[in-house]
Order: sequence, then C-alpha cells, then structure tokens
Amino acid sequence: MKKKNQLLEINKSGKPFIIYKSKNGFDLYTNFSQKIILNNLNIHKFLNKQHKKKSNKTDLHIGFFGYELLNNLIGIKIPRQNHVNFPKGIFYKPEKKISLSNNLDYKYVKKHKSKNFKININKNSYTKIFNKFKKKIKSGETYQIKICTKYKKKSKIDPLDFFSRLSKTNLAPEAFMIKDRNYSIISCSPENLITKKGSVISTKPIAGTVKKTRFLNKKKALNYFRKNLKETKEHNMIVDMERNDLSRVCKVGTVKLSKQKIIEEYKDLFHYVSLIKGKLKKNIKNIDIVKAMMPGGSVIGCPKINTLNLLNNQEKENRNIYTGSFGYIKFNGDMRFNIIIRSILNYKDFSEISVASGVVVDSNSSHEFSENYIKAKALIDLFK
Repeated sequence: MKKKNQLLEINKSGKPFIIYKSKNGFDLYTNFSQKIILNNLNIHKFLNKQHKKKSNKTDLHIGFFGYELLNNLIGIKIPRQNHVNFPKGIFYKPEKKISLSNNLDYKYVKKHKSKNFKININKNSYTKIFNKFKKKIKSGETYQIKICTKYKKKSKIDPLDFFSRLSKTNLAPEAFMIKDRNYSIISCSPENLITKKGSVISTKPIAGTVKKTRFLNKKKALNYFRKNLKETKEHNMIVDMERNDLSRVCKVGTVKLSKQKIIEEYKDLFHYVSLIKGKLKKNIKNIDIVKAMMPGGSVIGCPKINTLNLLNNQEKENRNIYTGSFGYIKFNGDMRFNIIIRSILNYKDFSEISVASGVVVDSNSSHEFSENYIKAKALIDLFK
C-alpha cells in the first residue's frame, strides 16, 4: 500500500497517530502499545526508566509534557486556576513508523463551521497586566516576561485536514500533530528546545518577531533586528539564559554559540534565531536535562524561576500544552523536544490557541498585543 493511502486508512480507522516533522518530510507514528498519562506523581518514574538499548526505529516514547507538569517538576507551585481537566502530559510507545513526504496532500470535503474566536484578555486588560509587569521589570524582579493570551471557540475539526493545510502554508521545523480519540493537537512550532545525540546537546532560542510585508525581505528583516535596540537586548538576554540552562548539564567551557542572530522566514513573520551547543557532563540523566531546560526560557522570560512565579500568580487559567514541550525520548537516551507554541488544542469540542510576546523595560503594550495576533493568525486562518 502506498504511504499516502496508508495515512488515509489510518486516519479513517479512527486509531490514534502522531505526525512529526523530520529532515526530509514527516514521520508518522502509530500502533501504540503504551499510552502513559503523566501526572505529578509518576513523571519521575517515567523519566528515570531504564530501557534496553536497541536499534529499532520505534524504540522510543513520543508525546508531550504540559506546562503545569513541568512547573511542578522544578518545584514551582501554580495557584488554583480555571482548567478543563486536560492531561498534564501523555507519551505513547509506537510499534509502527512511516516516513512521509512534506506534501501530505489530504483533502477534507466537509466544510468547517464555527463561531468566531473569543480572546481571554482584551486590549485594555492586556495593557493593565503589561503596566503591572513593567513595574516589576523596573523594580528588578524580572528583566523580561511573556504575557499569554488565548483565543478560544467551540468547534469540531478534522486535525489531519488542518495540519495538512498548515504544512502547505506555514511549514515549520518543529511541526507536529497528535490525533487521539478524545483530543487533538496541531502545531507549527518553529522552536527546538532540546536535541540530544550521544553526549552532544543543542538548543535553538527564538527571540525577536517582525511582521512580513511586501517591503520586508530576509535581508531587511536582519537589518531591522540589528538596529532595533529593544529586540537586540531581548535576544541577548534569552540567549544568555539558555546558555546558563545548558551549562547546568554540560562540561565547563563546552557551551558555545554555533549560530548567532540569523533570520528564519515563516508565512506571516520573520524570527531572530541563535543556536547553542554543548557537551554533557558524565552521568547526566534525562530527568536532569528536562529539569534544566524546561519550560523553555525563550517563551517564559528572564530570570526563569522568578518570572514563572510572577506569571503563574497573574494568569487565571491553565496553559495546558502551551509552552510545554513535545518530542521523543529514545531508548538509547537520545531525545528531541520542541517548545509547544503556534498550536491548536482541540478538547471536548473546544479549540484554543495560546500565544505570548515579550515585555522588556522599553516595550510598547500596543505593539506587543498586536504581535500576539500576528503569531496566532496562521492558525486562526485555518478555521475560515
């Protein structure tokens, strides 16, 4: 059976599957022999579990850590918030892997109908939060902080249709989708948080966003970021924090910038990106790496721990998957994880899109509020 037909058959069958962006296309994982629903009690056991080293391409667990779970793992308590009882994390053990091309070429004939998105923080509320955090920045409690806004609506969706269209219009290096029986996630995440192969580990922080226009190409976008003091300071701050996080698990002197301040292009925007690499210390375990690197600092702020506390005391509802991490842990210890941004969570026939923009001492509230919408637009457009 052709790979395209296999995808259609798997989707039609209703059985769960995952698609994850690979170097040459997408990898599809299915036939799950295990589904591990994580919580604050069993996550240590999951991360510390030892596996026999094998060479089978499905010798891995693939899934996601939610934001709340990662906070608890590093000792950050979250006050009582509004929530929908969505799992804190889920990992699957696939028994089948299929390599697919970038062109999923899936056509869904039924038209999608749903109401408009509602935003949980309007511009006035956002400005009040923004001004509150500006005071925290000026008093030295944080240096940069990311204000999260959510777009929500009641809707039934075909996740493969959404993901197929998204991959055509806004293909991202960390894109993924999960289709399970009671939920789905569609993501065009651009940001890699952890790539570990043997003793080598890397992270690729993104800090800096500008809207695409017909007058702005990659070269002009790079020039814009280089001349923009606010964007440069924000980027340097996040890079330094990610270097510090890596240094907790890497040998002294090995954490270095591999690529510094380059431009990546997407459907509606340009990003300012760097790449950092290091060599792991001996006897470092997967749980040590996860605790050092998650949640990803580029989508939280700086310094990470204090900023997490400020955010959690401000936010009124759970982030669920947003700013958590999706990826896999191989049985030989290698791993790859992104930061879950630019994503749609559909659960109990509700879709939510969460986005955030960074606030530093010279930020403008109107600009940052608009930047959030720019980041959400490619996903909102899928519902039209």
